[in-house]
Amino acid sequence: MIGIIDYGLGNLYSVLNALKKTNFEAEIFASPKKINKYSKIILPGVGSFKKGMDNLNKDDWSLNIKKFIQSGKPFLGICLGMQLLFSKGEEEGTSDGLDIIPGKVKKMDVQHGYKIPHVGWNSLSNFKEHIIFKGVKKNIDFYFIHSYSCIPDNNDHLVANFEYGKSFTACVAKENVVGTQFHPEKSIPSGLTVLKNFGNWTI
Repeated sequence: MIGIIDYGLGNLYSVLNALKKTNFEAEIFASPKKINKYSKIILPGVGSFKKGMDNLNKDDWSLNIKKFIQSGKPFLGICLGMQLLFSKGEEEGTSDGLDIIPGKVKKMDVQHGYKIPHVGWNSLSNFKEHIIFKGVKKNIDFYFIHSYSCIPDNNDHLVANFEYGKSFTACVAKENVVGTQFHPEKSIPSGLTVLKNFGNWTI
């Protein structure tokens, strides 16, 4: 059973409906006390880094997420959910993140002529091998909507980039944790492959 965290931010039902199309059993849950019920967890999210962490720090979400990750079970962060995995974020002032993946989240420094937020379809580049992209062809577009970008301290955690005038982080991974800046639930059909791979991920 895959659990989708409801912490007050995120397109939860889009993720749930996409998972149903992959035939994996999933449900949305709103109590951190239930987190160990699930074999895998997804942290989605739309909104600011500060608001996201404020919500996670309520009711012991942050502590329970860290314990779940330490247990070795697969964990996926999507969009803001990926950003919250980082050490610090600079949106609405500097805030501490979950500090699962060392690094920071900063406003995208784009070249002239490129609009912020970055909204729309974009292909991925510099793929590293990871189960999350099994069967996904290179140069396939995924859907993005964001103004801030993740900068990992360790390039070993970088799985894929995308180009938007220059290179930005599209996907990161560390042990049993993976994060996508793009929305797999909105990136049909390749996004369904990503979610299916997550559902099949065994550690």
